Amino acid sequence: MGALHKAHHELIRVAREQAGNDGEVAVSIFVNPLQFEPGTDYERYPRPEAQDEEFCREAGVDLLFRPNALEMYADARSVFVEENSLSNVLEGNSRPGHFRGVCTVVAKLFNILEPDVAVFGEKDLQQLAIIRRMVRDLNYSIDIIAVPTVREEDGLACSSRNGYLSPEERRQAPVLRKALLVAKNSGIKSAREIIELVRDTIGTAALARIDYVELVDANTLQPINNVAIDSVLVLAVYFGKTRLIDNIRLG
Repeated sequence: MGALHKAHHELIRVAREQAGNDGEVAVSIFVNPLQFEPGTDYERYPRPEAQDEEFCREAGVDLLFRPNALEMYADARSVFVEENSLSNVLEGNSRPGHFRGVCTVVAKLFNILEPDVAVFGEKDLQQLAIIRRMVRDLNYSIDIIAVPTVREEDGLACSSRNGYLSPEERRQAPVLRKALLVAKNSGIKSAREIIELVRDTIGTAALARIDYVELVDANTLQPINNVAIDSVLVLAVYFGKTRLIDNIRLG
């Protein structure tokens, strides 16, 4: 959605690696209104168009596709793409309708650009799982490549929304990564105990307000009671009005 940073640069690097010397790398930038609930930050979401264009140029992108909302959505639109299993938990509970917006716009972008490969980051773990399910169920001939989360030097996952944080919020935000690592290194198997440990660690940051902390199966995204091979610890936490997500694999 723009406001590109070093995590996007890594996505572009991996895309170039996949495309090879004879292929082309396309980047789409579109702040999708369908992904924003009423009263959230759609209007104030950063749109540094000139900087993003220069970013793509320097990264060696072949095609920058940057439509506006009128070009993407007809006034009388009545068709949406909706996933009804993986999207019902975690972010789906906190942000109703969000993944309908994600699936609809990604399906449209796939139809317009017709890529052979699409590259997504693992920070948005649920989004990645849902897009893979959509590609499978709608028979898109597209390989989905996942790229590990790119982080700042202090461990905070790169995100365009990090720019919303006040200096003090930004100072406290790395507690999210700290909490995930504490859980991973604890050796604890019980989901209840892991979640309690993560909540206690995040609670040391005075400005943090937890939305959710869950231990889930990486394939179904359903809560599980104990660490297993495909376990993922996922969280969403507010600092002021800014909502940050992160995750770590445990099994």
